[in-house]
Amino acid sequence: MRLAGTILIIIGIIGLVWGGITYTRRRDTVSVGPISATVQQRETFPISPVAGGVALLAGIALLVAGGRRRS
Repeated sequence: MRLAGTILIIIGIIGLVWGGITYTRRRDTVSVGPISATVQQRETFPISPVAGGVALLAGIALLVAGGRRRS
């Protein structure tokens, strides 16, 4: 339960601070014999601030619930 809480907290912070996760994807566009051309595209997986806040609160709740259960 601690791992899930930690992951939710990280996703929530990313959603609130950056608004999403940006990554770079390579694609082969032209391949003619030994010559090929690739394109790098930056794509974003958006996370709304509301979803980021909910994920952050749920992660904190999971960490608190996991800590109380062990006592």
